[in-house]
Amino acid sequence: MDIGIIGSGGLGANVARALARKGLSATIANRRGPDSLAALVAELGPTIQAGTVAEAAAADIVLVAVRWIDLDQALTGLPAWNGRIVIDGTNPVEFLDPESPDAKDPANPLAAYGIKAIDLNGRYSSEVFREFVPGARVVKALNHLDVNVLAQPEASGGQRVQFYSGDDAAAKAEVRKVLEAIGYFAVDLGSLAVGGRLAELPFGSLAATHFIKI
Repeated sequence: MDIGIIGSGGLGANVARALARKGLSATIANRRGPDSLAALVAELGPTIQAGTVAEAAAADIVLVAVRWIDLDQALTGLPAWNGRIVIDGTNPVEFLDPESPDAKDPANPLAAYGIKAIDLNGRYSSEVFREFVPGARVVKALNHLDVNVLAQPEASGGQRVQFYSGDDAAAKAEVRKVLEAIGYFAVDLGSLAVGGRLAELPFGSLAATHFIKI
């Protein structure tokens, strides 16, 4: 099963590194085009190739690894999803300019971390995310940990726990296979409405929580 990654920032690049270390193939893309990824794919080796966003989106399993505010720009105009699996690796947060008023707003409890929660009017993030990928089978995963540890699934003599959730059992099973092939200990949190909320940054009770399976 082929894998596509849309987004080459910290999340997308580190998942690509994790895949490459296990000899797993993927196509990674960003809106700047394949040439902008030359240094990254040279670092990662032959199993990771750069492509267009449309090429990455054509894979059987597609990780969306872009900032929340960039979802519309990243996903608009792509071919029909037709039941393909999309991993929602996003979180509804805005990254703040350190000099902006929001970064100094005492009413923002997350200002010290350089982020601001985006108000979804009571909806959970994957509920909104699904609207950007109509016809896809959405699985929430790879969103609850610091992106800098994603390329290191083995830690402290064990496996780093990776949560996932979704409403399609078959899609979740395929994503679990990928997570386990990378080296994570995959834990199913149930449906998107339940598990997605638990692992969703910034306020999910399991968000940014690191567990190691020994």
